[in-house]
Amino acid sequence: MSTLMITARGELYDLAASDAVLGTIGAFVGGLVVVGVLLWAFRLGKRVRDREPAPPRPDEQPKLPESGPVHEIREMREPDEVPHAQEESERLRPENMHHGDKRSDDQDPPRWTPGSSGSFGSGGPGKG
Repeated sequence: MSTLMITARGELYDLAASDAVLGTIGAFVGGLVVVGVLLWAFRLGKRVRDREPAPPRPDEQPKLPESGPVHEIREMREPDEVPHAQEESERLRPENMHHGDKRSDDQDPPRWTPGSSGSFGSGGPGKG
C-alpha cells in the first residue's frame, strides 16, 4: 500500500510500501518459482520415463525350470593356490591371479570338539 506525504514546502514524497505488502508479493513470486520448478521437473521425469523400455509382459516373465525351484547347496570349498612370481622383479597382477576355488574332497564340515574352546565371553578355559 503506497501513500503520499506532503511536506511543509508542498513537495510530494512517495512512501515505501509497507513490509506486509512486500512480504506478500515476495511470497507469491517465490511460490510461482517453486511451482515452475516442480512443473519443469515433472516434465523432465516424464520424458526420461518415456525413453525407458516398457515393463515385461506376462509371457516375457521368467519361468521356473522344469526340474522345479532351485535350492541351496552347501558344500565345503578349498581355496586356489596363490601363484608365485617367476622372478623377483616380476609383479603379480590381478589378471595373473586365479579367481575362485574348487570343491573339497572332504565334505564333512569341521565339528566342535569338547574342551577345545569356549564361546566368546563364556569364561571357559579355551585351548590349552
